[in-house]
Amino acid sequence: MIVEVVSYSSEWPSQFSAVSDDLRHALRHVHVIAIEHVGSTSVPGLSAKPILDIDVVVRRRSVSGAIRALQASGYEYLGEQGIADRHALRAPERGPRRNVYVCVEGALSLRNHLAVRDALRRSPDLRSRYESVKRELAARSDLDLDQYVVGKSAVLQEVLALSDLTTEEKREILLANS
Repeated sequence: MIVEVVSYSSEWPSQFSAVSDDLRHALRHVHVIAIEHVGSTSVPGLSAKPILDIDVVVRRRSVSGAIRALQASGYEYLGEQGIADRHALRAPERGPRRNVYVCVEGALSLRNHLAVRDALRRSPDLRSRYESVKRELAARSDLDLDQYVVGKSAVLQEVLALSDLTTEEKREILLANS
């Protein structure tokens, strides 16, 4: 499988807004703390895989209700996929391509997503280095998605160095991406 990385699209924020509205409607009976646009499409100017990453933030007691509500609106539940407190859902075919996760408030996976997004938004130099690595990896036809993720790990550790995550949390993230 070839990983596609494209130049930043000014449509991504409005696509996120539309999906966020749909998610809020689907989750209208669930207490949602936030719906966060994360991943590279959330960073202005950054090249990315053309797939929105969206974290639906809820308290632990609301996870099951959020998953049920999203399933009722056409999402397929995929489980935690080895990442604690992050529940993946496959989106219906309608609308922009997206990965949607129901995340427990305060979970490491959520804090990781937000830390990476915020650091890349703040640092043009780091954003440029990250983009360079992503483009180099995507240009390799012998790479699959897992190898692409592993290939980004070193520069992501640089990004996370700017965060308030602990050394142990950064190590845990590195292991998850290796």
